[in-house]
Amino acid sequence: MIIKDVTNYLEKLAPLNYAEDFDNVGLLVGNYNTTVTGVLVTLDTLEETIDEAIANKCNLIISFHPIIFGGLKKLNGNSYVERVVLKAIKNDIAIYATHTALDNSKNGVSAKMCEVLGLENYKILIPKKGIIKKLTTYVPLTNADELRAALFSANAGNIGNYDNCSFNTDGIGTYKGNEDSNPTLGEKGKNHSEKETQISVIFESKNKASILKALQKNHPYEEVAYEIVTTENVHQNIGMGMIGELPTAMNEIEFLLYLKKTMKTDCVRHSNFINKKIKKVAVLGGSGSFAISNAKRAGADAYVSADFKYHEFFKAENKILLADIGHYESEQFTKNLLVDYLTKKFSNFAVILSEKSTNPIYYI
Repeated sequence: MIIKDVTNYLEKLAPLNYAEDFDNVGLLVGNYNTTVTGVLVTLDTLEETIDEAIANKCNLIISFHPIIFGGLKKLNGNSYVERVVLKAIKNDIAIYATHTALDNSKNGVSAKMCEVLGLENYKILIPKKGIIKKLTTYVPLTNADELRAALFSANAGNIGNYDNCSFNTDGIGTYKGNEDSNPTLGEKGKNHSEKETQISVIFESKNKASILKALQKNHPYEEVAYEIVTTENVHQNIGMGMIGELPTAMNEIEFLLYLKKTMKTDCVRHSNFINKKIKKVAVLGGSGSFAISNAKRAGADAYVSADFKYHEFFKAENKILLADIGHYESEQFTKNLLVDYLTKKFSNFAVILSEKSTNPIYYI
């Protein structure tokens, strides 16, 4: 197995195009063609993480957070980031990060929080925009069925619980090839009219390459006319955060104590009590203050995330219980998620869960 085999499988769970624009995901250090001797899964990559990988004979680290976030202008060991990268390179250890690609996955970070908390019937809190594209092309009537089938096979035309979806309009296409052309229908240098079908299909952006390949391979024309646009549709199965329900409603103190125990945190910072039962709960791993209004609009009784600032607790406005359990604590079970996922696929090398806590925050 080479690194590319592992990352290709991992990207079925967390496609890189799911990541936010500000993020830095994918293979940060190393070569995709390197043979894998073992995989170490961690939340963060620190110098001690590299040591752990060396001790376990792992030459690939799958890290949730990217060690390289902004640009590196120098590599002389003056910061912990530079020292980690230098040590990884020196010891031929590759580093791959998933971060917001996994955050936006239906079965990613927030889904794991729901699982740990025992939430039921959970769904995406903030469906992601910009993922749904639309392809429109034009093909001779006699070739329309064949081309549509090829596009569907390449994962075009999937809408929620439906597949093989398209919109079709028949019309007349016109063209005239120059002396270097080789038209499939008609003659070069002469105006030609052809009965054609306009086919429109939507698709996830991650499938763009395979869909264009299917289009070019199965379209009869020498020059294929098509256009791709980004739609305003949101993808209900891709996005940040989750919202679900507790099996049994709890009062606020019961819920916070349950949260503290289940999420293994030494501190829960919370907003003022609102004297209501907690049944519907929204969660979001990592820094989640941006989604407070989304949790309120979704009717959540409580919102569990991390890194809330002082003034952001006022946004509860006596309508929701805000609970900050800590950044590391909200994402800590992500390692287990990744190990379980990779172990199901790969048995010819070790997939090891890092035993090191990389939490930089301590409580007294």
